Amino acid sequence: MQNVQTVSGLRSHVQSWRVQGQSIVLVPTMGNLHRGHLTLIERARRLGDRVIVSIFVNPTQFGPNEDFAAYPRTLERDAELLRDAGCDLLFHPSLDEVYPLGTQNLVQVQVPELGEILCGAFRPGHFSGVATVVTKLLNMVQPDVALFGRKDYQQLLVIRRVVMDLYLPVRIEAADTVREESGLAMSSRNQYLNVSELAQAAELQRTLRWMRERVHLGDVLGEVEQGALTRLENAGFRIDYVVIRAAEDLSQPTTERRQGLIGLVAARLGHARLIDNLLI
Repeated sequence: MQNVQTVSGLRSHVQSWRVQGQSIVLVPTMGNLHRGHLTLIERARRLGDRVIVSIFVNPTQFGPNEDFAAYPRTLERDAELLRDAGCDLLFHPSLDEVYPLGTQNLVQVQVPELGEILCGAFRPGHFSGVATVVTKLLNMVQPDVALFGRKDYQQLLVIRRVVMDLYLPVRIEAADTVREESGLAMSSRNQYLNVSELAQAAELQRTLRWMRERVHLGDVLGEVEQGALTRLENAGFRIDYVVIRAAEDLSQPTTERRQGLIGLVAARLGHARLIDNLLI
């Protein structure tokens, strides 16, 4: 596995693979890898000839009171996991490499409406930071395919919108969420939870499944949302949102709609902010 920190070094390897007619898949991450990330790499190997994994903890997607400084950085361990998983190149640029002019007055990519609702409303500027850094990474690597997990569903839609609207020549592929035996979605932030909270956190997926069942039984969508809110608050969560939206664009569905929906939740437990979703 190649280990590269500069865009020039990255492009040198990419160019040599291009000359050989090989296709390239990018898996962007913030590191602190877990089994969910490794399944992305397994999927990436089936989608192309060469797999590049980026590790970069992006400061522009963190708010002033969020966990940027505390976010776990485990580069040495991550590199070993990637080598064993069959990654061809690890790209872990410095802050100056990604933002050579600094982060204060940088050119930004914004996605109006879609990037301002749900997590975007509770984390102002978050999706602008995500859209900007992903656009940079896609331009740096110029892959044929970029692979993202469905756990961050709103992020997936934001990135797809950026690629479509800016005519970026890359195919965005989505991978299913990898879960613990309890049903809890795997996340680097799960390590903020103690043993009791880890068991408690599985209620997120149970509540989403309850929401799906109630929708299929014909319950009023607003009443399902309120029932889910009550369930999660009674389980000890501090709720940012628990909603039912149209899966294609996260718009508010009509009261009669029963197909093409998705339940989404963002809630805080202990020191962790957790998100999850379930197609209905």
